[in-house]
Amino acid sequence: MAATDTLTAERILEATEEVLRRYGPAKATVVDVARVLGVSHGSVYRHFRTKAALREAVTERWLERTVVELRPYAEGPEPADERLGGWLGRLFALKRQKSGGDPELMATFMVLIGENSAVVDRHVEHLVGQIAGIIGDGVRDGIFAPPAPDVATTARAVFDATDRFHDPAHAADWSTPGIEAAFDAVVSLILRSLRTA
Repeated sequence: MAATDTLTAERILEATEEVLRRYGPAKATVVDVARVLGVSHGSVYRHFRTKAALREAVTERWLERTVVELRPYAEGPEPADERLGGWLGRLFALKRQKSGGDPELMATFMVLIGENSAVVDRHVEHLVGQIAGIIGDGVRDGIFAPPAPDVATTARAVFDATDRFHDPAHAADWSTPGIEAAFDAVVSLILRSLRTA
């Protein structure tokens, strides 16, 4: 990018991902990001006041991609049981892709996620909110029985019950034989427990 181009937060975040991939989180600096963009590091700081704010924003951007990918299942017109099964399957597929497709970047983001627990907490709440929306639609449409004690608690239980298939702490399991069958069994159990009959 030429220095005369408009510098935006999005361009800075793209460059930050590139720098993180190249150098890793321990060695990546704001100066490196500025160098990639062809600007002074002061220009980067005008958008992100601190290195920590920049790292938080890039973490949030990375996690937001998952939310966007899951939105068609969260908001789609299909029956709620199909949407929930699809949502859980897509989340598992996305996590596997990130883990296996770009292991260096995944390792980098695991460090950043550890630094930004509030960002992760908001991300998890957003995902649980998507599940709650699907379950709520299922109750409204008579597909799911009204859950006890409530939809929000049940949505969190579904998220927690599938932890093995989306928490990067379990990434080593995601390529083991039989993992798809284990995933299918858990999802089937969840859907059976939610259905009205």
